[in-house]
Amino acid sequence: MAGLSTLILLLCAAKDVMPSSSHWKPTWPSYRVPVILPQSTLNLDKPQFDAEARLEVVSPCGPACHKSSPLPTYEEVKHYLSYETLYANGSLIETEVGIYILSNSADGSPGKSRTKRQIYGYDSRFSIFGKDFLLNYPFSTSVKLSTGCTGTLVAEKHVLTAAHCIHDGKSYVKGAQKLRVGFLKPKLKDGSKGANITSSRMPEKMKFQWIRVKRTHVPKGWIKGNANDIGMDYDYALLELKKPHKRKFMKIGVSPPARHLPGGRIHFSGYDNDRPGNLVYRFCDVKDETYDLLYQQCDAQPGASGSGVYVRMWKRQNHKWERKIIGIFSGHQWVDMNGAPQDFNVAVRITPLKYAQICYWIKGNYLDCREG
Repeated sequence: MAGLSTLILLLCAAKDVMPSSSHWKPTWPSYRVPVILPQSTLNLDKPQFDAEARLEVVSPCGPACHKSSPLPTYEEVKHYLSYETLYANGSLIETEVGIYILSNSADGSPGKSRTKRQIYGYDSRFSIFGKDFLLNYPFSTSVKLSTGCTGTLVAEKHVLTAAHCIHDGKSYVKGAQKLRVGFLKPKLKDGSKGANITSSRMPEKMKFQWIRVKRTHVPKGWIKGNANDIGMDYDYALLELKKPHKRKFMKIGVSPPARHLPGGRIHFSGYDNDRPGNLVYRFCDVKDETYDLLYQQCDAQPGASGSGVYVRMWKRQNHKWERKIIGIFSGHQWVDMNGAPQDFNVAVRITPLKYAQICYWIKGNYLDCREG
């Protein structure tokens, strides 16, 4: 059983190195990431798939509420980061994990809700039109889930999204067993196919091409909890596609403190349901944060949940600018702050522990997940 000092190391995830104040470029910090490895598996009964898909999560527990919550114990953290894997044939497996911190010399061993108001004053969202934008990075990394949410491409066959798009905290949603991911592609006027598009066959509109999901990972922290307590901190899921999507994807990264984000802003694109068929981009300032959540007032509507929240910063090791996903847009919160209502849209931060877990889901090898 780890002591308090070990738990703090786990939560803060080893030392992060920030650029000096004299460095003029917003620079990605270097993190030494803990290791999360499977310990045991258990076959579960096939789920019923009887939950209604919810395109957002509403919670009255705001920043002060989350900041005042007691630190979880080491055993609780292990339970939250254990996960369920749902396969396309309906089989379900629970995996318990172990958490380790390796030194640099390691050799590799191992409640109350209100009407939601997700537009704040003037609607600052931008609909992205035209294949020159929609089919190019970073907008091309945004995909649509058949349950109505948004996801982001994070590897050749993997999509990051919100857990509530798959599971309502108690049961898997209808359609989760036959989950599909939609990619916007040009719809040609003459119905022809192919990469070579001449001026006589310019696309008149976009359409979705769908790929089936092979398996889905959802952390037990979401399944155990709900939006009013610890659950919202774990509102993320990873989908593995049945075949590669052949598009450029966006890497995940550990979320830096809000004060180190370029301009204090975040960005994300999603398929808001009030603009059907449109990819909608937005950016805004971060208003507050906890260890697990970012609070902001980016304009959004249901359907955008599951979008990858990203920033662009300087990668010193590679000497180039690089975008990384640092969070997953979860949804709306109404918070009673000293008797006055306060609205926030909330994103789940990718902490060092979550990075280690998601990266292992993608790569299957913790040695490839040591730097966040």
